[in-house]
Amino acid sequence: MASWGSLLRRATTYGLDLLTHSRGTPQERTAPSRGTPPVRTAPTADRARRIGYAPDLDGAADPGEIVWAWVSYEEGDGRGKDRPLLVVGRGRGRLLGLMLSSQQSHVDDRDWVSIGAGAWDRQGRASYVRLDRVLEVGEHDIRREGAVLDPQRFELVAARLRSGYGWT
Repeated sequence: MASWGSLLRRATTYGLDLLTHSRGTPQERTAPSRGTPPVRTAPTADRARRIGYAPDLDGAADPGEIVWAWVSYEEGDGRGKDRPLLVVGRGRGRLLGLMLSSQQSHVDDRDWVSIGAGAWDRQGRASYVRLDRVLEVGEHDIRREGAVLDPQRFELVAARLRSGYGWT
């Protein structure tokens, strides 16, 4: 039997989902209607720059922090979902982030790197960072901060960006 706290959390989440999204499941939704500019994407090599670990819990997203933002699907049909992003830099007045996924199908994919489990995933699943596609998102379009990635795991990502995508 579920506890009252558990039921209340689920009911609150469901209610907020109904209020903020016009259709779709909690994992798949249409774009927010607040006039939020879409997240732009680019090949990682096109946004190559110096990468450095610099998390600072000052309320602004910094390299090394994992944040959540609404990201559209590659099909460009208006659907997407809230996703965790690893912030790796800034460019054109926007944050540069790499998408995280918990899908095990990325284990052997050369465009993904494993970073293990962390506080950004409530279910404690292992996560993978997509290396070949940078997402540009406005600072104010971040829905919430998720966690700070430790320096060793950030360096795994940074080393792959340096060796395969022209970052320094």
